[in-house]
Amino acid sequence: MGVVSGLVLYAVIWFMTLFVLLPVKLETQGDRGEIVPGTHAGAPANLNLKRKLFWVSIIAAAVWVVIAGVIVSGWVNLREAEWLKLIDD
Repeated sequence: MGVVSGLVLYAVIWFMTLFVLLPVKLETQGDRGEIVPGTHAGAPANLNLKRKLFWVSIIAAAVWVVIAGVIVSGWVNLREAEWLKLIDD
């Protein structure tokens, strides 16, 4: 795996992790009962974006290390995945 493919893999994992963690511990304005005029009741009241981005980066790095390790080690490759019928030899 090259440098660019490693960075692309990390970016994909980072964004997937971000979308999974965004709603975690999210408190909406409707939950608090303090709806600001002109906003939706489902708008976040306490987003804590810096803290979430920090945790997203840490979790994505850990997942990336595992996936990149599997790819670089050669433990899984397309040649051995004949049951997928992807490669006709």
